[in-house]
Amino acid sequence: MTLPVEFSKQISVFAPLFSKKVFEHAKILILGCVLSVGKRTVCGCLKTVGLGSIKGFHKYHRVLSLAKWSAYKASSLLLKVLINTFCGDEKTLVFGIDETLERRWGRKIAARGIYRDSVRSSRSHFVKCSGLRWMCLMLLSPIPWAGRIWALPFLTVLAPSERYYENLVRSHKKLTDWARQMILQLHRWLPKHQIIIVADSSYCCYELLDAVRTKVCMITRLRLDARLFDFPPPRPKGKPGRKPIVGLRQPTLLQRLEDPKSKWKTITISEWYGQKDKKLQILSGTSIWYKSGMPLVPNRWVLIKDPEAQFDPIALLCTDLEIKAVDIIRFFVQRWAVEVTFEELRRHLGVESQRQWSDLAIARTTPALMAFFSIITLWADQLNAHNLIQIKTFAWYQKSHPTFSDAIASVRRQIWLKMNFQTSGLPPDVHKLNHDFTQHLIMLISRAA
Repeated sequence: MTLPVEFSKQISVFAPLFSKKVFEHAKILILGCVLSVGKRTVCGCLKTVGLGSIKGFHKYHRVLSLAKWSAYKASSLLLKVLINTFCGDEKTLVFGIDETLERRWGRKIAARGIYRDSVRSSRSHFVKCSGLRWMCLMLLSPIPWAGRIWALPFLTVLAPSERYYENLVRSHKKLTDWARQMILQLHRWLPKHQIIIVADSSYCCYELLDAVRTKVCMITRLRLDARLFDFPPPRPKGKPGRKPIVGLRQPTLLQRLEDPKSKWKTITISEWYGQKDKKLQILSGTSIWYKSGMPLVPNRWVLIKDPEAQFDPIALLCTDLEIKAVDIIRFFVQRWAVEVTFEELRRHLGVESQRQWSDLAIARTTPALMAFFSIITLWADQLNAHNLIQIKTFAWYQKSHPTFSDAIASVRRQIWLKMNFQTSGLPPDVHKLNHDFTQHLIMLISRAA
């Protein structure tokens, strides 16, 4: 079993990162990972492609645990392919950054920690879980044939807990340290683009925003009781003393929310978390976010409330003072695609089902599975050019555009159609299956996921 020619051409971009033999083994693992519908273990992928009886199966395990190739360089190549395919000549690119928990158990997993499980927890219910914490940077790009914005992962790093560093010489790196390193690396990859990073309140940190605000534009959630100040007034000539770094203290956003004199502006957002043409009331202004002993963060803040009171007031912070308030909201809403991608990765690509114990294999497998989401999207885009994506609908679930489940099913269908058994010879005592039966068989295979 091999990949179709049209899919192999896009995978060949990564060939220079591997030796010839290792790359052939890697393509088999990619094929098995796409076609598998259960756990994404190496053995499971080999069984799917018909290599369950191969004697040299250990060679495929070594692709992840011992082979020399750079996941860092693979991320750079994948990002370039995604931008060329979905963004074209656009100079402003939007990215989302967030972390997710891969639930894993086992004493041999060195980087395992105990974290809050955000998927199972709520405001009133706290759930802790053993696992690995991954931070992922994704390109937020509109997919024309999908009718919405998808979050396409290309760079994923392991962010262990503080306990992991207790017996190491290195000091603990916080989430914001990993985020700063990833964002600055993204700027080095794309020095000629305007980069906008959207994130949740975990990344609203003085040190992080100060470190990256001259390189990229950060948009995050902001606390309603944040300390905001005016910009310092011009210094009079001849006045002795230290130059002030901030001006007068501004009212907190919570005070502005409760102030009846606040002048709210009503706007309409075309896309608001599944709602069309949502009406919102906003306040906006510029300030300096400051705390004694911390860096200064000049920003534009936006306070949002719902006239229908369907959600609590929200405050956003943007490090670019020139961006309009409406655009800040529009960019931030795109962040929800990140959560959708994490769910699709668990449901369709087997994240949390792999069983590697080697540190290097662990560090490569989950980023590779997340990158498969983007690769399958690229393959589906190629199929869409030939009208080969089929939309699965049911009596209780109608949809007008393909989802990721349709994309991966179409990719699998195309791979199965290229299999050799469909073009074998016809001995006199063998009857060829009719077209309708073959199509029903392929449909059952594609819907097995």
